[in-house]
Amino acid sequence: MGRPAGKPTGIFITLEGGEGSGKTTQARRLCERLTAQGLDVLHTREPGGTLLAERLRSILLDNSGETIAPETEAYLIFAARRQHVDHVIKPALARGMTVVCDRFSDSTMAYQGYGRGLDLRALRTMNDWATGKLAPQLTLLFDVPVSVGLRRRRGGAATQNRLDRETERFHRKVRAGFHALARREPRRIIVINSAQSLESVTQTVEELVMTRLKTYPTRTSKRR
Repeated sequence: MGRPAGKPTGIFITLEGGEGSGKTTQARRLCERLTAQGLDVLHTREPGGTLLAERLRSILLDNSGETIAPETEAYLIFAARRQHVDHVIKPALARGMTVVCDRFSDSTMAYQGYGRGLDLRALRTMNDWATGKLAPQLTLLFDVPVSVGLRRRRGGAATQNRLDRETERFHRKVRAGFHALARREPRRIIVINSAQSLESVTQTVEELVMTRLKTYPTRTSKRR
């Protein structure tokens, strides 16, 4: 029998981690690797992914304006996510693409839940509403000590955003939150030590993803 009409047929992979964890670089490298393997890949990010969502991202990360209340921060993230899911992620999955997303729902739980102290149950309910209960099949969590991650970010050439200026205490709570999420869903969330060399992390990512993809229906070539 064929798949039910309207059911996503693609694979949804997310990459998570704190500031300076290296996930953005690894997302790009993973997409390049999967494309070289003949897969039809969509590389996207959160907040962002659509014109409106990218505008909301600019507001969320801007460090020159007024203070954003934690609840307002969460509302903006969910608004951006709804646009992203409806206009980008779900259509790509319906076409059978492999979607690689730099951050998704777990970041909201870690940052706004564990970091900001917002109610996790309320956040999960709102996230279900924003995503239509869409969840990734695989999440790679890039873990690095907070001091190392912040040193990478603050010592890099990239312009610092609002999150880079948060206290180490805040980022430690975020890291602890990510670990709590991984313990809650160990099958989906795989923790990777990203304090290793760039090439070692890349190799680990490729091995993990290629092994997991073997458990899904074969996708060895791009759509014609």
